[in-house]
Amino acid sequence: MRMLLADVVLVLHFGIAAFIVDGMAAIWLGVWRRWDWVRNYRLRLAHLAAIGFVAVEGVLGITCPLTVWEDWLRRGGGESSFVARWVQRLLYYDLPEWMFAVAYVVMALLAALTWRLAPPMRRS
Repeated sequence: MRMLLADVVLVLHFGIAAFIVDGMAAIWLGVWRRWDWVRNYRLRLAHLAAIGFVAVEGVLGITCPLTVWEDWLRRGGGESSFVARWVQRLLYYDLPEWMFAVAYVVMALLAALTWRLAPPMRRS
């Protein structure tokens, strides 16, 4: 059961990372293509908050709570599932921590700049 929960946490973690990265690409593309939905205030606020949280974690050297939770669930659990092996390959890279912190801060600054240059709109 713990391995299944660990897989759920891992997939959730991957989903958040995909929301941040793919969301930025979708916002830029949507601004260029004049898609109204990319100016949705709640969507943009969630996106900015997500990358802001990740950037603060990176700068402070804090391990993501989802990574900690997944590691705790996998402790002593044996072999990883097929899903876990593939999602882990997509999500985790063996690079120095400072590189991730720089990437997260750059992405957060880019999200803030995008907010400024292509501001979201609240519904009236």
